[in-house]
Amino acid sequence: MKYFVRIGAQSLEVEVDGPRVLVGGKALEATLVAVPGTPLRHLLVGGESWTLAADPAEGPGRWALGVAGEWVEVEVLDQRAREIVKAPMPGLVVRIEVAAGQPVAAGTGLVVVEAMKMENELRAPQPGVVATVHVEVGQAVEKGAPLVTLASPEASG
Repeated sequence: MKYFVRIGAQSLEVEVDGPRVLVGGKALEATLVAVPGTPLRHLLVGGESWTLAADPAEGPGRWALGVAGEWVEVEVLDQRAREIVKAPMPGLVVRIEVAAGQPVAAGTGLVVVEAMKMENELRAPQPGVVATVHVEVGQAVEKGAPLVTLASPEASG
């Protein structure tokens, strides 16, 4: 299964196949085990052992992780739980019609991109919850640039 992980401004693709984990193209052996009755997890990865706390945070796929006394918020969505709406052509973002955390129906307008003096409203391909808005009004985007990430409605529960 492929997962998309965001830690602050850093995004990673993580593919899990049993104990084999591919992180950003690098293969590692990993095991994650819950410590019963606690929010703790024991992680063995690449020969190193870590104990971490994992608490659900607000929003789809969001977690607060505590490792070695430091807390960080991460977002983890599997490939079934997310859909990235990308710019179909180069242009300028003229309007953003949604915000992170907002539920949307299929066909809901998400972002308007102006290209060749034409406004193109990009719509949600499926129902979901806006996980991330990647752009700002006035931002120039290239073809294929991520505009909005949608999580499945089930991922938000």
